[in-house]
Amino acid sequence: MPIELSVASSDDHVDQILALQRRFHHTALAPEAQASEGFVYARHTPALLRAMAAELPQAIALDGARVVGYSLAMPPALRDAIPSLVPMFEQFDRLAFRGRRLSDWRYFVGGQVCVDAPWRGQGLIGRLYRHSCRSAPPGHELCVTEIATRNAVSVRAHLRIGFEAVGEYRDANEAWVVVALPFDRIAPE
Repeated sequence: MPIELSVASSDDHVDQILALQRRFHHTALAPEAQASEGFVYARHTPALLRAMAAELPQAIALDGARVVGYSLAMPPALRDAIPSLVPMFEQFDRLAFRGRRLSDWRYFVGGQVCVDAPWRGQGLIGRLYRHSCRSAPPGHELCVTEIATRNAVSVRAHLRIGFEAVGEYRDANEAWVVVALPFDRIAPE
């Protein structure tokens, strides 16, 4: 059965997203696994995911009824909802992309993105991001995110699907690269 892309629309979807998040969270993986498989950084709550879904579609990859991947989308209006993301949004206020500050673009924060190990290597990260961008309300121009620079697997995956590096910074915990996917680089289906 082919993988179907959809939008999280039930409590079961939210629960499955959070279960994947817990399994691949950097605190749950040994350093060797982080280096070879990649990892996710932020933690979400069911309430936060529902608030995000009220504003933007939360893309999921389904194998039958099982969520095997997801790409979360966060509106800038929720910038204070996860304290660890505040430095990222502060960078978005400072960094420029194509001659304009990121905060002057109509953007949403992409990611975190995660694909369960047995379903990797099928291009799902790119498909999930494209689904998020195509499903976003009209007027959006960019999908922007940050990736821990030590997460080389994720950095390579994002650049491969068309994200462009915008800048780097370091917060109290990590060094980060900020990347943007302009909607004009998203190929039609």
